[in-house]
Amino acid sequence: VQLVESGGGLVQAGGSLRLSCAASGRTFSSIAMGWFRQAPGKERQFVAGISRSGSRTFYADSVKGRFTTSRDNAKNTVYLQMNSLKPEDTAVYYCAAKTLASTIVVVTTTPQYDYWGQGTQVTVYS
Repeated sequence: VQLVESGGGLVQAGGSLRLSCAASGRTFSSIAMGWFRQAPGKERQFVAGISRSGSRTFYADSVKGRFTTSRDNAKNTVYLQMNSLKPEDTAVYYCAAKTLASTIVVVTTTPQYDYWGQGTQVTVYS
């Protein structure tokens, strides 16, 4: 599976960005997707996950209520809508994919994911 993120950039605190992750190489509806981020000097952390069907999502407490993940299986794309951005959201954001039999499981930990994108930088300034 190849994953390509886009949509990162520089935004003022309180603003919004939408990240996209386009997948290829495997039937998109057969893979669960996730978003992670990594700030300089910090470990990669889970941000959001979505099941194969898109019916279930899960968020880190730090982004709950501000970020929303969704997927369009017809377009082989997963999205991360980020609202009310804060300077502490500054990081490189990665999408990840995990092949799964279940259509409703959301994967939340780094080691469980099989494939990763190259990342896109999000910088929030105050």
